[in-house]
Amino acid sequence: MKPRPRLAWIRYGGPLAEEQVELAAQRYRAVILQPWETRFAEQLKARNGDVTVLAYQCLSSIRTYEPGPVYSSGLPPAEARALDTCARRLDGSLIEWARYQGHLQQRVWDPRYRAAWVEAVVANFRDSPFDGVMADNDVFDDYYDLCPPLEGGTGLPEIRDALDRLVSAAGRALNDVDKVLVPNIAESRREEGRWRRHSRYGGGLEECWMAWGMTTGQRLDMAAVLAQVESLTAPGLTIARTPGTGHPGDPNLILALAAAWVFAPTSDVAVTATDHDGYDAAPWTELVDLDLGDPCPEGVVQLGEGVYGRRLTRGRAVINLCSERVHLDSRWGGGPLDSWRGVICSDH
Repeated sequence: MKPRPRLAWIRYGGPLAEEQVELAAQRYRAVILQPWETRFAEQLKARNGDVTVLAYQCLSSIRTYEPGPVYSSGLPPAEARALDTCARRLDGSLIEWARYQGHLQQRVWDPRYRAAWVEAVVANFRDSPFDGVMADNDVFDDYYDLCPPLEGGTGLPEIRDALDRLVSAAGRALNDVDKVLVPNIAESRREEGRWRRHSRYGGGLEECWMAWGMTTGQRLDMAAVLAQVESLTAPGLTIARTPGTGHPGDPNLILALAAAWVFAPTSDVAVTATDHDGYDAAPWTELVDLDLGDPCPEGVVQLGEGVYGRRLTRGRAVINLCSERVHLDSRWGGGPLDSWRGVICSDH
């Protein structure tokens, strides 16, 4: 399959319906499911061998509410308790994530935790129909009110370093059994080389592509967006999620797809647009069926402040990331293009 921009389905919400699996096999380049949805993973692979199907696993927490025997945390809760890997505050209390009841922070800085996580995940997926694992919460900052320092004076630098070690160990071990590791690499733009280090075992997920929310104040500035382009062009599969409604034809999804054509037309990129934690939706646009061909030699063209376009052998794509509507000249299709919108046009 020739690499080009396509769509992803991040689907680790409620129970799946059989008819959704049939559609997903036709529509998506990459699918992320709950780890217990083995039967659906098998069906997806049987219907379309080119779709990459990943199992959700959390790098940094256990979830006390899951009944098992398969868990969304890499380490089963009972094993975490037996190994005493639940992190604690300076006062000795357990750390439950803010806004996520039942999620307990783990001592990712403890080598015993990392070794147990890798061993458990490899054992669970080495013979499964999943192509590998999407490892969530490869965090960069404090998103869950951990409020470090934690026990032993552990701070964010120690947590980041530990996750770097865990991703590396898990990636090597999964690759050794012909599986991929695709971490959700938070804020890679803030640390040079972070994306390439963490994505080298199969790819990476950028969960806040161009923005972290739907309001204008939650959009990244152009410097940050351009810094994210590294994630689109790195080797391996890139799943890029931008905030959106999750509804078919969502203009945010079209923007994400157009941006992938502009910045990474020959990369293995799968985009999606969902609400925050809106992972029951099935974003879709028919524009994904347009193969715009190979990029023309002129490359990315800046058409104005925050406005970028690219010509390809069978079409063109333009995005407007500035705060105002712009008017495209006839060479780029003519007409208005609203703020934070994209257009994808075929010449055929």
